[in-house]
Amino acid sequence: MVVRMKWSDKKVLRLIAVFKFFKATMLTALALGVFRLMHRDVGETLERWVRAMRLDPGNHFAMAALVRASLLTPDQIRKLGIVGLVYAGLFTTEGIGLWQLKRWGEWVTVIITGSLLPLEIYELYRHVTAIKLLVLLINLATVAYLIYRIRVGERANS
Repeated sequence: MVVRMKWSDKKVLRLIAVFKFFKATMLTALALGVFRLMHRDVGETLERWVRAMRLDPGNHFAMAALVRASLLTPDQIRKLGIVGLVYAGLFTTEGIGLWQLKRWGEWVTVIITGSLLPLEIYELYRHVTAIKLLVLLINLATVAYLIYRIRVGERANS
C-alpha cells in the first residue's frame, strides 16, 4: 500500500528544507569568513568588527572573546572552517532529501538533528539566549514531526 502525502505535509517538509538550506548557507559563509582569518591577526580583526557593530570592546564578554580568539593558531582556524563546511554539507543533504520529499531525507534529518539536540541543550544550560532557545524548539519540533511522519508511513505500509 502506498501512502499519499497530503499537500500540508509537503509544505511542512519543504519549510524544514528551506530552514536547513538557510543554516547551510550561514555556516558556509561563516566558514569562508573563518578561512579568511587564517593568516591575519584574529584579535585585531575581531576588535575592528566589534567596534564597527558599535559594541564596547572593553565589555567583559567581548574582551574575553577577543582574547580567546587571538590565541587561535592558523591550524585551529583551518579546522574550525572545515568543521563548518562539513556541517553545511550535512544540512544541505538534509535539505535536498526533504525538498525532494524522500523518506531517506526524513531519516537523515532525524538522525543528524536529533544527535545535535544534547549539544544544544548543554549550550542553553550554559547560557540562555532567546536565539538558542528558539533554535532548540524548532529542532525539537522538527524531530518530533519527522518521527511522527516516519511512524505513520511505516504503519500504513505494513
